[in-house]
Amino acid sequence: MSDARDALGRSGGVGPTELLDEERELVARAVAGDKGALEDVVRRVQDPLYRLALRMTWRPADAEDAAQEILIRVVTGLATWRAEARLLTWAYRIGVNHLLNLKRRTPQETAGLSLDALGEGLLEGLADTGFAGPDAELLAREVRLTCTQAMLQCLERGERVAYVLGEVFELPSREAAWVLDISPAAYRKRLERTRTRLRTFMDATCGLANPAAPCRCARRVAPAVASGRVDPRRPALATHPVSPGGRDLARASAQMGRLHDAATVLRSHPDYAAPRARSEAVLGLLGSGRFPLLADGGSA
Repeated sequence: MSDARDALGRSGGVGPTELLDEERELVARAVAGDKGALEDVVRRVQDPLYRLALRMTWRPADAEDAAQEILIRVVTGLATWRAEARLLTWAYRIGVNHLLNLKRRTPQETAGLSLDALGEGLLEGLADTGFAGPDAELLAREVRLTCTQAMLQCLERGERVAYVLGEVFELPSREAAWVLDISPAAYRKRLERTRTRLRTFMDATCGLANPAAPCRCARRVAPAVASGRVDPRRPALATHPVSPGGRDLARASAQMGRLHDAATVLRSHPDYAAPRARSEAVLGLLGSGRFPLLADGGSA
């Protein structure tokens, strides 16, 4: 289930109008100083915002930093929310603006890595046989998760976020266009261009998207460990905590196994949870008086 659909599901299955009315009441209480309401707002948006940051920044540590900054901007700007979109959609817009303008670059961005170069590296580094050592299945999944993250990093940021919103989070095009502040037609054109690039790359390379393609995760484990891209003692993504009730690694992998296409492979990450210490730190900062009162309309 996508993050956007998660937000609706947690509301008890109500329709968009009822959800907005409920969110208006919640935000009004948070802005008025209701600590419990503010904590509820944070709980609703923290994990989806972290997952957005993770897909854009690649590494959990960088995603934690970015998501914390975005969360501060969201909660200090609550008084500016006018319910023109759902609360999570509005939070995505704040997050996207922050992530598109990050000065810190991912390793792939710094190196100028392209999909063509990534594909060549994957095929040149294939082992003759699948990894058979300890935790073989876990490490093969870590390779898959790391590799799909690397694919996204080969895209220009505007293409990357368009793909993540539309294909990974499955936002409707009108909603995703609002997040990006572009027309729905422009968004659909950008998404289709990016979708075609990734589909072409994966059909030619990835055995998960196309069984006839040469690359296999199990054959990438040994090279990935040798190069340091995967730490067999501490897999960063395969053992990452997930949201309560969210998809774990096994469920995400099972969903991917039923379909063979690029979008399903890139979508099939677990529902990663944001580190709770970060959100608690944000709430602590808000209570410290270091930020303007919510009722004064913090800047988003």
